[in-house]
Amino acid sequence: MLKIFKHLKPFAGLVVLIVCFLIVQSLAELYLPTLMSDVVNNGMMKSNFNYIWKYGFYMLLVAALSGACSIIGAYFSSKAAVGFGRDLRDKVFTQVEGYSLNEIDKIGTASLITRTTNDINQVQMVTIMMMRFMITAPIMMVGGIIMALSKDRELANILAVVLPLMIIIMAVTAKFVVPLFKTLQKRLDKLNLVLRENLTGIRVIRAFNRLKKERVRFDHANKDLTDLSIKVNKIMAVMQPVMMLLMNATTLAIIWFGGLRIGNGELGIGDMMAFLQYAMQIMFSFIMVAVMFIMIPRAQASANRINEVLDLKTEITDKENPVQEGSAKGFVEFKDVTFYYPGAQLPALNHISFSAKPGEVTAIIGGTGSGKSTLINLIPRFYDIQEGAILVDGVDVRDFKQQALRKKIGFVPQTAILFTGTIAQNIRYGKEEATEEEVKHAANVAQAIDFINEMPEGLNSIIAQGGTNVSGGQKQRISIARALVSNPEIYIFDDSFSALDFKTDAALRKALKKETKEATVLIVAQRVSTIMDADRIIVLDEGEIVGMGTHKELLRTNKIYYEIVSSQLSEEEIA
Repeated sequence: MLKIFKHLKPFAGLVVLIVCFLIVQSLAELYLPTLMSDVVNNGMMKSNFNYIWKYGFYMLLVAALSGACSIIGAYFSSKAAVGFGRDLRDKVFTQVEGYSLNEIDKIGTASLITRTTNDINQVQMVTIMMMRFMITAPIMMVGGIIMALSKDRELANILAVVLPLMIIIMAVTAKFVVPLFKTLQKRLDKLNLVLRENLTGIRVIRAFNRLKKERVRFDHANKDLTDLSIKVNKIMAVMQPVMMLLMNATTLAIIWFGGLRIGNGELGIGDMMAFLQYAMQIMFSFIMVAVMFIMIPRAQASANRINEVLDLKTEITDKENPVQEGSAKGFVEFKDVTFYYPGAQLPALNHISFSAKPGEVTAIIGGTGSGKSTLINLIPRFYDIQEGAILVDGVDVRDFKQQALRKKIGFVPQTAILFTGTIAQNIRYGKEEATEEEVKHAANVAQAIDFINEMPEGLNSIIAQGGTNVSGGQKQRISIARALVSNPEIYIFDDSFSALDFKTDAALRKALKKETKEATVLIVAQRVSTIMDADRIIVLDEGEIVGMGTHKELLRTNKIYYEIVSSQLSEEEIA
């Protein structure tokens, strides 16, 4: 827990100011019962009204000072804690942005969302309480005990019995509650995961009529979380009436034994009233500490989860002195590359070697699970290889700064991802400073300009979350335009034409050929017609290259390629 508070450093000055105000508040509250005791003993008992007015005025001043300090302390505590939460969210988000795909998979998307929202809220809430109560409670507790002893040592024996009882109750409660908080956050992760899968996969769920099954699955995750939350809150709920019972019993004991001592002339009425106030202050301080002890374990569990994100070092890092530019522009070369996914026993790619040059189109084809997408994901360095080398512009990709490497690449992923905003904003994602003419040109080459012009607002038409208001083919064309607008050295198309009809596919490939004639183009495709004109076709099978050449060469020499082609084209078309 303490480790996470290092992120409070920017608010150190504000924290010191809060401490000062809360110390003044605590001292003022400790002084009030003494003033009241003096007023009762020396004013009311002796009917000295001047004394009453004088010290009554002092009491009002001290109470006003205490109230003002409390308000200011609460304001600055909230300000510091909310700022701390904001900065922590920013650090977690920035850290996750730098993760490789392996780290994201390791923690899980649903868990990362929970850690960035609910977990940080838990820590933020406890920070507010700690700054408000963890400063005042110890002062009030220690100060109250000292002041109570100064009023009457005999009555203090009551506190000597009650306070250990309160400590035992808090310890027993904490013992049962603490282990449950980690489980609570994990069950929240599970609920978040189920909800996220339902929202993202709602079309599939409806298509297969699985609404009832998914509702049962959600209800199960929801019930698990609810049952555990109820269990935790039941344990915590027992604490409040027990504490109130102890407080009322203590009040009764003080009045009873204090009354006996007043009757014997051993204690003044004002002193007994002051002692009662100090006893209440001490016990309220214990209750504050008890509440903190209950909340801190949950915040501790959340803090540990946040620290896991912040401490997890990404496997893909830049060198201290990265290379900015290579000697050859646009060249891509794989040299005996072998790659294993984390935890896998067999390689996803095994001894891959080939080169791609500017002005050439290199196509990659193969069956499902052959390693096509894995291969092209290694070029932007989404993963690091275990053996061999991948060269871009004659330089190992691990020697480049990641930002510089990815700036050279126009990447169109297998799943077309669009962001909430206008079509123009989505295309400018590839080049922020692109002019309207550049955006239109990219859209035109990507065969997207026609359907864009048919929209009411044209390029300024809004794309809904996840691109749900455009078709799959339209999403792919906008994604291609996004890659084209940056005018990169290397284009990577990961099965990016699958949703296009044959006419649009042919027109797009023809336009791309003119646009990318000076760039290196790598295309992953399932459809043979998309790659027939490629300068080089690489056939993958179980992570290995089993054939390389032109379409005609591979038809004659490669059995696997022939089987892929014959499954899609008729004998006349093959001939």
